Amino acid sequence: QVQLVESGGGLVQAGGSLRLLCTPSGSIFSINTMGWYRQAPGKQRELVAAITRGGSINYADSVKGRFTISRGDGRNRVYLQMNSLKPEDTAVYYCNADSILSDSVYWGQGTQVTVSS
Repeated sequence: QVQLVESGGGLVQAGGSLRLLCTPSGSIFSINTMGWYRQAPGKQRELVAAITRGGSINYADSVKGRFTISRGDGRNRVYLQMNSLKPEDTAVYYCNADSILSDSVYWGQGTQVTVSS
């Protein structure tokens, strides 16, 4: 089992920046890909960015050039640096991880990001 805890959300004006952090615990040796998803009110949850164990990165088109995902602390933590934020980035952001040992997928509890215009 893996537990994920997000932090770093908040309220920011358009054009501002925030940095999200996801800290895993439990069977962290089994983690393969870690990523960030977001869900805005009335919309489906969508992938924002993901990074594999080997460092391959994927971004949603809507955040390319503005957001940066990275892993640190021996690849156990994952960060999402969000720059040039827009009101449409407002959502609950969830950390996600999958396992190299099984089909298990893990989710954090989410952190609110609100961008005011």
